[in-house]
Amino acid sequence: MSFEFDTFLVREHVGFLKLHEAYDILSPDGTVVGTAVERASGFLQFLKLVVNKNMLPFTVEIMDADETVLLSIRRSFTFFRSKVRVFDEQNVEIGYFRQHIFSLGGGFDVLDTQEVKIATLKGDWKGWNFKFTDESGAEIGQVTKKWAGLAQELFTNADNYVVHIDRARITDVKQVQLMLAAALCIDMVLKEADG
Repeated sequence: MSFEFDTFLVREHVGFLKLHEAYDILSPDGTVVGTAVERASGFLQFLKLVVNKNMLPFTVEIMDADETVLLSIRRSFTFFRSKVRVFDEQNVEIGYFRQHIFSLGGGFDVLDTQEVKIATLKGDWKGWNFKFTDESGAEIGQVTKKWAGLAQELFTNADNYVVHIDRARITDVKQVQLMLAAALCIDMVLKEADG
């Protein structure tokens, strides 16, 4: 899977009871270039039936077509504010994102391992639209349910979305990986409580 794209299409797999999350990651032309799959033990899947999912730990692996793990996204048990760590294919941490405590639309600060903020991901209060901004407040990416490109027919379901990253401003592949990981976790960290 190439992290050189500026746009990724994310299609969530629909499953009975949703005991684990799974997504296809597509290129702008609709070709599946990778998958993101939550790894959960039977006990953790059982807990999802009786405990608020927003509190539970998770591990999501982003894999290429050969099922080689390229990124691993991990969160421990949480009660108030999520901190989600991201690891590369060598299992070396490349950064993390931290959930905002009070935010009308929800959001994360995306940081590298040196505590340098790469981006802020913030949602609007009325829907499923998120923007990545830099320290100056300039938009450097977005996550939205709206897609007007070649793969529009793939996006008739509410569980699908588009991640766009301004590659003129974000050139470092690790920063792209962190932003894609943060976008994938919107559903798991910010939106699980909505339904």
